[in-house]
Amino acid sequence: MKNKILLPLAFGLCAALFTACGDDNGTNPGETPNSSASVELPGSSADAVPGSSAVTPPVTTGGAPATPTLDANGNATMWVRSDEGLATFPKNDTISVPNRSDYTYYGAELTGKDQFHYGRFEARMKMASISGSVSSMFLYYDDSYRKGDYVWNEIDIEVLGTNVGVWQSNLITRESDEVTGKKTNNITSEAKHQFGFDATADFHLYGMIWTPEYISWEIDSVEVRRDYVGEKKGQVEFMTEEQSLRFNLWASKSVAWVGKFTGGELANGPVAQYIDYVRVYKYDEATKTFTMDWQDDFDGDELDSEHWSAGNWEMEHVMLNRDNVVVENGYCRLEMSRVAD
Repeated sequence: MKNKILLPLAFGLCAALFTACGDDNGTNPGETPNSSASVELPGSSADAVPGSSAVTPPVTTGGAPATPTLDANGNATMWVRSDEGLATFPKNDTISVPNRSDYTYYGAELTGKDQFHYGRFEARMKMASISGSVSSMFLYYDDSYRKGDYVWNEIDIEVLGTNVGVWQSNLITRESDEVTGKKTNNITSEAKHQFGFDATADFHLYGMIWTPEYISWEIDSVEVRRDYVGEKKGQVEFMTEEQSLRFNLWASKSVAWVGKFTGGELANGPVAQYIDYVRVYKYDEATKTFTMDWQDDFDGDELDSEHWSAGNWEMEHVMLNRDNVVVENGYCRLEMSRVAD
């Protein structure tokens, strides 16, 4: 069992480039960390210990307004951090394979059992990105897929198969047919962002914050996007259902979104998304503060059954396979693989 690095969440210490906030003390699988540091949320005291007391919500960074800007119609407008000056990367190559049907393709999902209504959710991860893939962390109302009389609630971080340096933040909402009296479509608010680094090369800290007033996304403790109550699409206030925390790696059929998946990308073996640790914080609506709820370091050789299960359903080009969720050497590894038929 290895020691874990707990990244300090010090807002305002990062330079304009995400690379300046890189996880220099982080470890890759098989490596030993140099040191261990305590966690400090923005606004907490320097000697705060996670879970010991409430801490203030994250402050805005990189020029984000403290309160939402209103458009000409009085609607709040979301803030997205500028990508200007960030390093970019070439598109992933598509590898043609003539005998794709000779294989069965598998993906993986780490499915959370806990149900949340607001909170702060963090994971230190090294992502995967091959043409056609989606490597993700997300919050999801478990009955969303049923559609019909069920609403859809979802908050996403997705590393896309088009490029190792591009990711997408997104909210997905949908009213029930019972309310509208007709079949209704999902409402989305995708925003694509440059990392400024190769997300598959090293570990970085990913975060999603969900409160009644706003939903925001962070990379290495830098806020990248914030959506407010009062925006035209009304998605923040429509996040009314409890949601589970999930992570998955799969291949989409949407070539325009993630690139073309041919199966040849897996010819040299599985690709993997690594999760070093997951941290969950509760949110107190009265005091607008976060406190540590639990953390999973993935020690041992199997999932903590209190918090996790593994997906086993079809996700477009792949079947989610429980065996592709591997706990080993202090990491949870989500694999995408192929097996000859």
